[in-house]
Formats: sequence, C-alpha cells, structure tokens
Amino acid sequence: MAILVTGFEPFDGLAVNPSQAIVDSLARTASVSPGIELVTEILPTEFRAAGDRIVAQIRELRPDAVVSVGLAASAFAIRLERHALNLNDSLRPDNAGDLASGRLIDPAGPIGYWSTLPLDDMLRALKGRDIPAIISNHAGAYVCNHVFYTARHELERLGRRTPCGFIHVPLMSEQDAPLPPGAAKLPLATLVEAVSCCLDVLAGRIAGA
Repeated sequence: MAILVTGFEPFDGLAVNPSQAIVDSLARTASVSPGIELVTEILPTEFRAAGDRIVAQIRELRPDAVVSVGLAASAFAIRLERHALNLNDSLRPDNAGDLASGRLIDPAGPIGYWSTLPLDDMLRALKGRDIPAIISNHAGAYVCNHVFYTARHELERLGRRTPCGFIHVPLMSEQDAPLPPGAAKLPLATLVEAVSCCLDVLAGRIAGA
C-alpha cells in the first residue's frame, strides 16, 4: 500500500517551509508501518503548478491515501483540516506572482469537500502523545486549500474512495521567523512525530479496511 505525502516549498520570504522539512525527514524513513510505502513530493507554492502536480501524482501513482502537509504560521498546534473550499483568495501572491481574489478553483465543482482522513482518531492519538492538536473547520483559501480541494476533486472524478486530507503545522522552533499573535512554534522533531503519528493511524485504518 502506498501513501502519497506532500509538502511545500518556502514562500512569503521564509527560508524554510516546515512542511518541506517534515516530508524530507519522512522520505528518509521511507515507511511508517509494515506494508505501507511512503511516496513523498514537495509541491511548488503556486496555485496552478501545485494543483497540476498533485493531480499528476494521483493519476500516475493511484495511491491508497493522500496526505498533504502545509504551514499555517498563525497556528499554535497541529491543525487537522476538516473541509476544503472551492475558493482561491489570498492576501499575498503565490510564488508565481498570482494574487487570487475570490476565484473558484473549479467553476463546475462543488462548494467544498470533507476530509476523508480519520480525523477524530488522529486527534486522539496526537493528544495521547501530548502533542498540541486541534481539528480546524477549513484550510483557508491559499495554496494549501487549493491542493486539498484539487486532490479530493480528482479522486471524486476518478470514482476512488481514497482517504485524502490536509494537515497544517505551525512554524518550527528552529527557524528565525516572527510569530503572529496567538501563534506558537514547535520543534521539528515534534512536527515529524505528529505527522508520523497521523500516518500510523491512517495506515492502521487502511490495513483494517
């Protein structure tokens, strides 16, 4: 069984994107549970290019699950995202200079998609390890949400009931970046443990299906 795990390149002046650091660390591990292969990909922080890339990966790999990871600099905890919106809307341009404003991702698509990851089980597992975590109602309207929506939309189009969702992480303690009000940093080791924990829960769900 293969799980596609994606992160993002740095953006908005950051030298390091924690999601890339997490996925790079997971790539060196190569697996989370026996019989589960991790396929990792770092996506460009660009609406169009990131969407095109994850669609290509889904079509080529036909993974058994898709988990995308991205940075929410305003976060104080791991955020398990519940819903993807059919909307691109940003206060800052992406890395290609695209400043989206109230733009539908797919004018013919539904208003949104629910995550199909076992969020409640993931949350319990994270709290069991004393890792700060919450379930968040939606993934915003920037490139993270775009990838989440696009992946779910492609899987629906293919008629596949593949578990798919998005995890937002806060900034790393190791990086020199200003903290927005109410935000917090977590060590990279904790962020890697958090995503690995979620993947373990997911792998168990897939194996037991």
